[in-house]
Amino acid sequence: MIGPVVMKFGGTSVGGATAMLQVARIVSRTTGDRVVVVSAMSGVTDALLAAGAAACSGDAGDVAARVAFLEARHRAAVDALFPSGTAARELWTDIAVHLEDLRAVLRSAAVLREVTPRGLDRVAAVGELLSSRIIAALLGSQGIAARWVDARCAVLTDANFGAAQPLAERTHLAISREMRPVLATDEIPVVGGFVGATEAGVTTTLGRGGSDYSAALIGEALEACEIQIWTDVDGMLTADPRVVADAQPVAHLSFDEASELAYFGAKVLHPSTIIPAIARNIPVRILNTARPENPGSVITARRSPGFRPLAAIACKRHVTVVNVTSTRMLLAHGFLRRVFEVFERHATSVDVVTTSEISVSMTLDDDRRIAAIERDLAEFATVQVERELAIVSAVGDNLRADPALAVSVIAAFGRLPLRMVSQAASRRNVTVVLDDADVAAAMSRLHAEFFSTVGVER
Repeated sequence: MIGPVVMKFGGTSVGGATAMLQVARIVSRTTGDRVVVVSAMSGVTDALLAAGAAACSGDAGDVAARVAFLEARHRAAVDALFPSGTAARELWTDIAVHLEDLRAVLRSAAVLREVTPRGLDRVAAVGELLSSRIIAALLGSQGIAARWVDARCAVLTDANFGAAQPLAERTHLAISREMRPVLATDEIPVVGGFVGATEAGVTTTLGRGGSDYSAALIGEALEACEIQIWTDVDGMLTADPRVVADAQPVAHLSFDEASELAYFGAKVLHPSTIIPAIARNIPVRILNTARPENPGSVITARRSPGFRPLAAIACKRHVTVVNVTSTRMLLAHGFLRRVFEVFERHATSVDVVTTSEISVSMTLDDDRRIAAIERDLAEFATVQVERELAIVSAVGDNLRADPALAVSVIAAFGRLPLRMVSQAASRRNVTVVLDDADVAAAMSRLHAEFFSTVGVER
């Protein structure tokens, strides 16, 4: 039996009535079993979090105005899609329940001048709950049999609010329980991404980009034949088009290449998306909602060898580097363990690490706890913190087979000052750290060297 196609639509793809109609057209043209996963309407999650922050200040009027704006935006979409009738009334009744829950949480937060991580997840989840309700009703109005599925019943997580981790076995069972009966009646399950719940039923969120992760978890549990990520670009690109104007679509990548690119800053794909797909060897296809005829990029376990030496280049802007130095490091057993225990204690991940005999340098893209980290490290070492740096990473499976390629990558930077240079044990990337002000020059030089003289296909 062929598994379903899991179709995930991002925030711009469901950003308003016109965009939602395009989603319905794309879903209607796709044959076979389908599952639709949607993000919140573009900008809504940020607006919800801003409402939470306003509640903490105790400004009830500001909170009410923000919720009214969100209500009006969703009302405008519903009114445009469902001019009148029973369907519109029933849909708005469902939406009103979520909005009232939102108001209740924010009213309490405004009184207490505090919103807990648990409460903030309840606030942040509302965007996906609303958009998925609208899309399910829209498909039904277009003659496409669809049923709304509550993500909080399907994705079961731990209680790490804000970045909850799915409980793999329980989530697989829950997804199957909630969605297979819907598919068996030839209906399309429609579910909000990003959202889950603890086993006790407390709402959680999977962190930014979590809608992609939701789609991959669903694909894994239902043994999907393909996971489609519908966005506003023509697939994975050879570079960030905001930095490199002539960035080109990449037709085919391996899972490993896509995972490295996502980790090092490629914005099209959430890094966690790849992990469940790898487990079931499910192809992931990245497509443009505005140009559905475009083939996009496909990510599979392996790719056919091509003439392009690299897959793509990625960058992370505005990162922080922590330099830890100790003249006793060479003779001190367990020094690195002590360093990394500090970061673990403060729940802060590091990206790039380089070491010498007396020092270790690490990059962070989340420096919210940097003061506490610096204080703890200073107990046994000298600490220097540098800000406004950037990571640039060249990624490609061919780096494993051709050691000279790594040399060519470094040479392409020319005389740009490099703060750190690293190649992981996988040998699929060459990564440098440099001043953020030099990112455009670095990316342009790499792109000109490895992509400007070859075709788009690989």
